[in-house]
Amino acid sequence: MKRILLCFFLFCLFGIQSIWSQEPLLQNAYNRPSTLLNGNWKYVIDPYDTGYRNHRNWLPFDRAESTKASAKPYYTDKVIENRWDRVEYNFNTSSEILVPGDWNSQFEKLEYYEGAIWYRTTFDYTIKDDTEVFLYFGAVNYQTNVYLNGEKVGQHSGGFDPFNFEVSDKLKSKDNSLVVRVDNKREKHRVPNYTTDWWNYGGITRDVKLIEVPQTHIQDYQIQLDPNNSDLIKGYVQILKGAKQNVTIEIPEAKINETFQLDEMGRAEFQISAKRIKKWYPKRPKLYKVEITCGEDTLLDNIGFRTISTDGPNILLNGKSVFLRGISLHEENPIKVGRANSLEEAQMLFGWAQELNCNFVRLAHYPHNEHMPRLADKLGILLWEEIPVYWGIDYENPEAFAQAKSQLETLVHRDKNRASVIVWSVANETPEVPSRLRFLRDLKKITLAIDDTRFISAALERDEKSTADTVKIPDPFAEDVDMIACNEYIGWYSGLPERCSEVTWELPDDKPFFVSEFGGGALYNHHGDKLTRWTEEYQEYLYEEQIKMLRKIPTLRGMTPWILADFRSPRRNLPLIQDGWNRKGLISNGGHKKKAFHVLKAYYDEMEEIYDYSIKD
Repeated sequence: MKRILLCFFLFCLFGIQSIWSQEPLLQNAYNRPSTLLNGNWKYVIDPYDTGYRNHRNWLPFDRAESTKASAKPYYTDKVIENRWDRVEYNFNTSSEILVPGDWNSQFEKLEYYEGAIWYRTTFDYTIKDDTEVFLYFGAVNYQTNVYLNGEKVGQHSGGFDPFNFEVSDKLKSKDNSLVVRVDNKREKHRVPNYTTDWWNYGGITRDVKLIEVPQTHIQDYQIQLDPNNSDLIKGYVQILKGAKQNVTIEIPEAKINETFQLDEMGRAEFQISAKRIKKWYPKRPKLYKVEITCGEDTLLDNIGFRTISTDGPNILLNGKSVFLRGISLHEENPIKVGRANSLEEAQMLFGWAQELNCNFVRLAHYPHNEHMPRLADKLGILLWEEIPVYWGIDYENPEAFAQAKSQLETLVHRDKNRASVIVWSVANETPEVPSRLRFLRDLKKITLAIDDTRFISAALERDEKSTADTVKIPDPFAEDVDMIACNEYIGWYSGLPERCSEVTWELPDDKPFFVSEFGGGALYNHHGDKLTRWTEEYQEYLYEEQIKMLRKIPTLRGMTPWILADFRSPRRNLPLIQDGWNRKGLISNGGHKKKAFHVLKAYYDEMEEIYDYSIKD
């Protein structure tokens, strides 16, 4: 009986949510003509959910059974018209907040705030004939409820993935009121849940825009080299309301112009000769202008073509062995302090990585903004992308799995045409329990169903017996990944740096081994001897000993030490040293390079010479 009631409850929960779920993501929203709604919005802080829930039964006002005639939900954007009106909020006289942007770094009073905030903007918009308009959000952290002119448009769960709603029938030519409720509370069923090691920046953190498309329009596409035959471009185009029509794919520089007929579902799968195509390499990140046309809709993209595969322990990029000289980074601007969301901030972060002589970056621990993979395409930086399946996820909760699945599907769909992306990671530092293994294996299946041209991996943990002389990775999910990755921290959380010389690694010899994290904290310009923790000398010594240890591992094919720059974390509270910052960065929050930066760069310069990567078209 309990099982039946649980199933009924979950059906009701997900059934209700599905009514308001967002439409499938428009592919390449980045390059579509759009109207930005960024700027100064009005905001109201609502820690008790006064404007969202009936305080007697805790049901949301946007559920019909909970709303009374006297209710004043904030999304209706009521104004005081008569002196006797009882309206206990007023967007017009409220303060302003910048969109995109997190609220924590904009207002001192909101630095640690976790809860609900209402945003409102107004705008005019005239729709052209025979078109549809989508309201697109680059990301909002975490639970989002969207209302246009007093009507609910939809809702979304997930703090780092884009989503969109079709709003054509709700728009007015004048005085549209767009109200967005944002709730960033940490909850057990969310992904991530209660515990992270980064700042829980709340708010509308990426662009908001209106995208107008013809009623028959390009919904999705994938255009990549066939992983089994690099002489072929392979993929598909999906057109909404385009059954039996023609779709054209043109790559002018390569003299490719092919037309295909869509099936009754508006889909065309294709193969095109790639013999005129020059491949994408980090040292020559060749991108081709690709044009897709169906009826009145033409969509442009810049796509690089390359293959990625393994041969035993070797990682092969376009058939040639490569060593991944990497670094991890958060989507955070350490100098300005706050969530990084602009192209200029992406250029700053990747610029630092290039100074370190990296050819690879791990975008941790969640999907980053779309500037990052697109800029990486242009700069020739290979990428690891991941979702925030992290630490204390409730692997037996169907809602948690649904949110992980949604974030993963959205990330893979958004970036599946980016040459820079070579790894989809489904987890970081997750405990080894049976329900977790099923969870991760299901995520792997979901990823491969969308894109089977890249590696599947996860940042696993090593054997935690700090006194053992042999280090292993006992996680059974290591059997499921294409590249075994491990966070290890020997010399920081396990012994002192000299511990690195005392251990040997026991690893499979048929897969590449990759160190997804190692490192230690140091406060910039804090000096002492090499065994005084938190000094630059200790961090420098740790990197020296780590590199000596890692050189001895025959299957090692890359690393992304933790981390490029110091970042904010409420977990890190040592006065005068951390003060709310994770200090493992090679660059300080002031933008200064620590001593360990130069140790890692010297190693990467050496590895670049050893793996002299010649370009072959």
